[in-house]
Amino acid sequence: MIPQLRRQFNESYTPELYARFLSRLDEAAGTHVEFRCSETPVFLPPALLNKMVRYGQELYQQLADNPDYRRASDAAIPNDFRVPGESDHPLFLQVDFGLVREPGGGLEPKLVEIQGFPSIYAFQVEMAHEYQRAYRLREFDANLTPFLGSLDDESFRNLLKRTILGAHEPQEVVLLEIDPYHQKTLPDFLATERLLGIKIINISEVKKRGRELYTPNGKPIRRIYNRVIVDELIRKSVRSEFKLTDDVDVEWAGHPNWFFRISKFSLPWFRHECVPETTFLANLKSLPDNLDDYVLKPLYSFAGLGVKIAPSREEVEQIPHGRRAEFILQRRMDFVPTIETPVGLTKVEVRIMYIWDRGLQPVTTVIRTGRGKMMGVDFNKDLTWVGASAGFTVRDS
Repeated sequence: MIPQLRRQFNESYTPELYARFLSRLDEAAGTHVEFRCSETPVFLPPALLNKMVRYGQELYQQLADNPDYRRASDAAIPNDFRVPGESDHPLFLQVDFGLVREPGGGLEPKLVEIQGFPSIYAFQVEMAHEYQRAYRLREFDANLTPFLGSLDDESFRNLLKRTILGAHEPQEVVLLEIDPYHQKTLPDFLATERLLGIKIINISEVKKRGRELYTPNGKPIRRIYNRVIVDELIRKSVRSEFKLTDDVDVEWAGHPNWFFRISKFSLPWFRHECVPETTFLANLKSLPDNLDDYVLKPLYSFAGLGVKIAPSREEVEQIPHGRRAEFILQRRMDFVPTIETPVGLTKVEVRIMYIWDRGLQPVTTVIRTGRGKMMGVDFNKDLTWVGASAGFTVRDS
């Protein structure tokens, strides 16, 4: 999307460079990266990227400034998963955008998802570095950076450390997940462990004595970097001495309640130019005639599970009335292919990742590219020049 850099990359690309990138990425990750990584990074124009950063901050502020939303979002937290000690604001925020073509020909970001939950902060930066090294991107432009704002490698690492560790020593902090060594996001867990010196712990292995939590080898847990997805906890019927809802003496680096408070539940509340028309299914008096122009989404799903593009009237009407508050109907956006590749134009989805540091600070991006109906792996099988990627922009020298 920065034409000169796009052409320069495509002209210099070889399969051998891509193979080197994948090999180095596995080596840097300390494990095989199971999800597909694209042949190319994405070069984002500063003006477009800055607009996405600003939109994400404006969206969060709309929620933060709305006491009615705060009260309503209480109902979005299932009673069985309401965790005590909630923070005043989310520590982590992810805002995903797709791109549409405006009548004048320019590109405009439109909201896809928003989530008050951590993403792959540590691994995403490692991926960006491997793109830089394998393809020698600094020879394209010395001012290329994967970071947002004024961050660089050192300031990003320091920010992530103080955010996750708080005032604690690394040995008192754990990364908590369900069966972490069999998750596709394991590369990020390992990168976080290396960067911060914390341990990766399976929630089923946490020991509880009264109000105290301990690792399997008896070390006290004072702070949790929470990566547990609640719907997976339910789906896998995980058994553990420690329940997320237990009232225990522990701090949260990313309080679990924000997974629900800022989520698909938020979408109908926004009044913003970047947000497609979105309505709770329960609030619709009648269904639109043109359901082909809509997407049906369950509020609590992960990685696109249960999402129906252009649902049929029968698919919508078979949802029991008692469960319709758990679904939203959102107008489809015609996200346009914008990345020129040797196999044709490819769509891009840009995640702006924020960390709370005396306010909501943008730190870097997560990029997904694809040519299927959606950006998920299942919708882009057997395709090339698609998958996870890293975003770069040109910072003023």
